[in-house]
Amino acid sequence: MTTTPMTQWTDDELTSLRTVDELEIAGRRDDGTLRRPRTIWVVEHDGHAYVRSVNGATAAWYRGTRTRGEGHVTVGTVDRDVAFVDAVDDEALNDVLDAVYRDKYRRYAANTVEGIIGPDARATTMRLVPRNQGD
Repeated sequence: MTTTPMTQWTDDELTSLRTVDELEIAGRRDDGTLRRPRTIWVVEHDGHAYVRSVNGATAAWYRGTRTRGEGHVTVGTVDRDVAFVDAVDDEALNDVLDAVYRDKYRRYAANTVEGIIGPDARATTMRLVPRNQGD
């Protein structure tokens, strides 16, 4: 995986990430091109954006993030290149994210929400780290 300078989300971007249900995410291939975008849920916590694969590590979009650890996300005011940083080893953070997912998506069927906080999904937790524009 490449090392890329990182930056922070803007306040407007954080607002979008908090208020939208879904974003478009695409991993970057070895040749630098983007894979086909997929629509997934996103949560914001403590100024960071997090995603999980409801279908676990076998989901095509998730596997696509593993190639270079880079990709692109789009939603609302957010249109950014990102790095995918694994956050699966932080049990305390994952417990907090479970609660954030439950709260944000509580209007959905319980079994749907349970899928995103289940062990297979938790094992794919990634923080989306925005890359500097132009890098």
